Amino acid sequence: MKRNFLSKIFSRIPTLETEHLLFRGVKRSDLKDINNYASNPKTSQYLLWEPHKTLQYTQEFIELILSRYKSGEYSDWALVHKASGRMIGTCGFTRVDEENSIVEIGYVLNPEFWGMGLATEAAEKIVDFAFNVLQANRVEARFMFGNDASLAVMKKIGMKFEGYQRDSLFVKGKFRTIGVASILKREYELKKKYAELE
Repeated sequence: MKRNFLSKIFSRIPTLETEHLLFRGVKRSDLKDINNYASNPKTSQYLLWEPHKTLQYTQEFIELILSRYKSGEYSDWALVHKASGRMIGTCGFTRVDEENSIVEIGYVLNPEFWGMGLATEAAEKIVDFAFNVLQANRVEARFMFGNDASLAVMKKIGMKFEGYQRDSLFVKGKFRTIGVASILKREYELKKKYAELE
């Protein structure tokens, strides 16, 4: 993975699609939809950020993402629920290690849409993008201890749980234990091959 290649892709973030979701760049017009879920404490319970307290804070968040697009930095897609037309979350890359060909993914979903398999659908699509477009060798994801739903998503997309890093992050005033899961390119290709035979 080369920096110039990544910049070329993310300066014009591509549109992706799955059965229930449309992946596109975040827009200023997403303000109310993002604030709707980002202001809900339930959404960020196991995440690094605090709930959004104002629309202005959400607006600043949107501007940050737009600036990342402009500079060609890897970032998040907006997730649009096709049936409702609502922007219901984000999914994308939180870290790219170019030298070692490692990509870390992350996802956030409006609690109103939990339990529908949409997080799994979104995560599966960007893992596919990481391997087939970015040519990553390893895709990983992290979660806070206690976030069993996120670990379940990781396992459903073929990731293997590798263990916990005890008290490895100081978040919201306390040390948090962080779990790590990953899938390698050769594992992904084998999984895909078996799926095609079914």
